[in-house]
Amino acid sequence: MESSVKLWIASALLRLALIAYGEWQDSHLEVPYSDVDYTVFSDAAAFMAQGRSPFLRDTYRYSPLLAMLLLPNVWIHRCWGKILFSVADLLAGSLIYRLLRLQGIAEGVAIACAAVFLLNPFTFTIGTRGNCEALPCAVVLWTVILLLQAAFWYGLVVHFRIYPIIYALPFVLFLNARASETTSKQAASSKSMMILAKLVSRDSLSFGLTSGAVFLALTLASYALYGASFLNEALLYHLTRTDPRHNFSIYFYSIYLRQSSSITLLDRLASFAPQMLVQTVFAAAYHDDLPLCLFAQTAAFVAFNKVVTAQYFVWFFTLLPLVLPFTGLKFFWGGSLCIAVWTVSQLHWLAWAYLLEFKGRNVFFQLWISSIVFFVANVFVLSMLLYHHHNATKEQKLKAI
Repeated sequence: MESSVKLWIASALLRLALIAYGEWQDSHLEVPYSDVDYTVFSDAAAFMAQGRSPFLRDTYRYSPLLAMLLLPNVWIHRCWGKILFSVADLLAGSLIYRLLRLQGIAEGVAIACAAVFLLNPFTFTIGTRGNCEALPCAVVLWTVILLLQAAFWYGLVVHFRIYPIIYALPFVLFLNARASETTSKQAASSKSMMILAKLVSRDSLSFGLTSGAVFLALTLASYALYGASFLNEALLYHLTRTDPRHNFSIYFYSIYLRQSSSITLLDRLASFAPQMLVQTVFAAAYHDDLPLCLFAQTAAFVAFNKVVTAQYFVWFFTLLPLVLPFTGLKFFWGGSLCIAVWTVSQLHWLAWAYLLEFKGRNVFFQLWISSIVFFVANVFVLSMLLYHHHNATKEQKLKAI
C-alpha cells in the first residue's frame, strides 16, 4: 500500500476514534471534549430546522450557511458536524499534497508535509471537537490551486468566514504581477500597457468582480432571510468585537479592566491599525511567492488579533506545510527551537488559564504576561521562517496556479 494511502487511512481512523472518544468524555468527565462553539452551531441548526433564524441562538456569529450544513445534526446525529469538519481536514491535507506536487516537490516530501498538517494535534483535535475552521481553510487552499477559476470560491469563503478577506491584496498583486510579466514579453506591447498591467489587469479585475459579486449575492440573500441580526452577528460584530474573557491575545487584559461599556468605537477599531500595517507590508513584499505570503499574513493576523483562540491556529497550520519544503531552517537546530518556543509558551499560557477557569484564582495579570510571551514566541517563529525561506523558482510558483 502506498505511503499516501496509509497516511490518509490513518488520519481518517484517528479522527473517527477521537470523535467516538469525545462522546464518552462529554458524558463522563468534568471537562468536556466538545468545543463550546459546537453547541452553538448545533443550537443554531436546530432553530433553522424549525424554520426560525439561527441568530436566535446567542453568540452565533457565523454565516447561515454553517447552520445549514449542520442541519443533519438535528435530523441524523449530533456528531454529523464533527465528521464533516474532519472530512474537510482530510481534504485540506489532500490539497496541501497537490499544491506541493504542482510546485515540483518530490512525492515523499509532499507526503511528509501533508502529514505535518494531518497528524498535527492542533488540527485533528480542533476538527473532532467540533470547530468549523477546517472548512474555510480547505477552500482557501482550493482558491490558491485554481486562483483565476476560483473567484467564486473566494467570494464564498469570505462570506462563510470573514478572515480570508486579508488575502485579497496579495491575490490582486500576484495576478497583476503575472499580467505585467506576460505583457513585457510581448514585443508589440506599449510601455503604457505594461504600467497599466502593474496597477490593474484583466485577470485581477475579473477575479475581484466575480468574488465580490458572489460575496454580495450570498450576503444579500442571508440579509433577506434573517435581516439585521445577520449583519450584526455575522459581519459587523467582528469589526468591533471586544472579548473580556481570557484568550491568547495581548489585548484581552486591557479589555477586561475597562469592560465593554467604557470602550469607544475608536478603541475597538484602533487595534486593526498595526494588524493592517503588517498585512500590507507582507502582501507587498511576498505576493510573488503566494504560499509564503498567505502563511505570513495568516500567522501575523492571528498573532495581532484582538481575540485569539486555539481554533485560529488551524488557519496557519493549514498553510505551514506549503512553505516547509522551501525553508533552510534545520530541524535539529532552528526547527526544534521554534517548536519548543511556541509549544512551551502556549503551555505556560494554558497553565495560568487553567488556574483561572477551573480553580477560580485571580491570575488575570499573570495570564496577560503569558499572552505577551506567547505573542513574542509567535513573532519569533514567523521571523525565523521568513529569514530562512528559500524562494521557489518563478516557474515553480506559476505551476501552482
